[in-house]
Amino acid sequence: MRLQISKGEFMKNWQIAERSTSSKSTINSLTGVLLRTADTDSSVLMEATDLKTSIKCISQGVLVEEEGEAVLPVKLVGELFKKAPTNVFTVSITDGKGIIIAGRNKYKFTTYSPREFPKLPVSESAAFFCTATASELLRAASEGTVACTTGEEFPKYLGTAFFQLRDGEMRVVATDGRRLSLSKCSPVRAGENCDFLLPITGVRELQRLLGALDGESPIEILVESTLVFFQMGSMEFSVRRVDTAFPNYENILNPQTTTTMDIDRHELIAALERVDVIVRDFSHMVLIRLSPEGDLLLTGKAPETGAVQEVLDAKIEGESLTVAFNVSFLIEGLKALYGDRVFISFNGPDGQMTMLRPGEKDFLYMAMPIKINESDLLHDEMEEENETEIPE
Repeated sequence: MRLQISKGEFMKNWQIAERSTSSKSTINSLTGVLLRTADTDSSVLMEATDLKTSIKCISQGVLVEEEGEAVLPVKLVGELFKKAPTNVFTVSITDGKGIIIAGRNKYKFTTYSPREFPKLPVSESAAFFCTATASELLRAASEGTVACTTGEEFPKYLGTAFFQLRDGEMRVVATDGRRLSLSKCSPVRAGENCDFLLPITGVRELQRLLGALDGESPIEILVESTLVFFQMGSMEFSVRRVDTAFPNYENILNPQTTTTMDIDRHELIAALERVDVIVRDFSHMVLIRLSPEGDLLLTGKAPETGAVQEVLDAKIEGESLTVAFNVSFLIEGLKALYGDRVFISFNGPDGQMTMLRPGEKDFLYMAMPIKINESDLLHDEMEEENETEIPE
C-alpha cells in the first residue's frame, strides 16, 4: 500500500479513530488503526476498536497510489503523523514494514498484520431506533449523564446511561444511587418503543464525536441485541450494550414539594463554589436554610479550615426548611443547566431536591439530601448568635 497524505484533512479522522484503540491491550492489533484503501483513489477506510467501542470512518485528504491494507501502531505512527515536518507526506507499507517520507526525511516503522485485526460489527441487521440531530442528541447525552459515575461500579447500571424511546420521545437517564439526571428530546424520526444501557465511557466518546459535527447533522441510531450503532455521515460508531436492568426511575419522580425556590443560577453557582473552598476537604456538606419571603442562607464548616456563610436573594415559597446536600452535587447539577435562572423544589429535610429550567421540563436533576446531625444545627445556630456587627 502506498498513500500520499495531506495532513490537515487526514489527521481529523485519524485522531477520531485513535481514541477508539486500546492502549492497555496485550493484543497488538487493538493498539493500532486499520487503514484500507476504499473504492476511490482519494480516500481510505479507517477502523479501530477496544472491543467495547468501535469506529469506522472514511477519510479524505489521501491520494491512493497503491492499494492495500495495514494496521498502523497508534503510539509511534500517530506521533510521526502529527509531527511530520511537511503538510504532505507519503506512507508506504510492504511486507509489514512501513516508511514515511516527508520532504527529505524518512521514518521507518513496523506494522501489525491485518489478519489479526478483529472483524468489526456490521449494522445491516440492526433495528432502527431513531434519527436525531447532532445538537439534540449531544444535549440529551450530556445532560442525561450528569449523575452518572465514571468507574466500574456495582450494580452495573451505576456506570451506564439509559436510553429510552417511548411514544416518539427519547430520554437519557443516569444515576449514581444518590442523584438522578434525566434529559428528553424529540427525534426527527422515531422507531418503536425500545431501551438500552450503554457504558458511560462509550457515551463520553459519542459526545466528543457529536461535538465536532454540525448541529443539524442527522444521526441515525440502530440497535441489536448486544450493540448500538450511531451513523453520522461517513462515520459509524458502535458501542457494546451493558447487559443489566436499569431501575424503574419513574417511581422516584415524586411530584410532592414543600418548598420551592427561583434563583439566579450564576450567583448560586458562585456562592456554592466559595462554600466548597471551605468544606471540600472535610464534609463536602452545605447547609441550606430557606425562609419564605426571605433570603437563602448557605453555611458550611470544617474544624481545621474555617466556616462560611453566604446570603443570596431568592424567590422562596412554601414551608421554612433547613436541609443539607453534597455541595459538589449541587454545583454539577447547576452547571448542566443553561439559562440565567433555575427553579428548585424541595420535599422536606429528608426528601429529594429537583432542579429544572424555569418553564421547561426537558431536563431534570435530582439529588438526595445528607442527614443532618443535631450538632450541625446547634453549631450553625451558635454561629448566628455569636455574630456581631462591625461598627461603622
